[in-house]
Amino acid sequence: MVCNRCIAAIKLKLEETKIQYVSLQLGEVELLKDLTKKQLDNFKVVLTGLGFELLDDQKKKIIEKIKTIIIKQVHYDQGDEKLNLSHLLSTKLNKDYSSLSNLFSEVEGTTIEKYLINQKIEKVKELLVYDELSLSEISYQLGYSSVAHLSTQFKKITGLTPTYFKKKRGIHRKSIDQV
Repeated sequence: MVCNRCIAAIKLKLEETKIQYVSLQLGEVELLKDLTKKQLDNFKVVLTGLGFELLDDQKKKIIEKIKTIIIKQVHYDQGDEKLNLSHLLSTKLNKDYSSLSNLFSEVEGTTIEKYLINQKIEKVKELLVYDELSLSEISYQLGYSSVAHLSTQFKKITGLTPTYFKKKRGIHRKSIDQV
């Protein structure tokens, strides 16, 4: 689950199937009690119908937790202190960053840093489309050292300058979970 609509969809399906849960947040559901095999199989079908999957492989769980932390940080927790990604992930997942980084690269075929950059660029696109902040404000909000750094990275990823993208009004935007 990568957005509030995802959480709402899962919450609705949990209620419809009468599965009791303790907490529901980005990427994770804590159930009140274990499901029976039949309930689990049925819920897997429900999740698949929504475009989600139930993660029962430990590596996949860690990867999804990494992605969820990054998405939450980039898309929902701006304005916090400068992002030290390695410290944040190590602390939240209680694991050495180098092992997390190696696992992520092995499974996803890209680095955590590239994943973070892609998420930041999608957030930049979103903010450009909303047209409420200047490029300088966007740069500061997302922790870029300068507008030039943001612009260079934006062009490298999208092939467009932020100004040109803004003129075209976001025709190249992806949803968070497609990044």
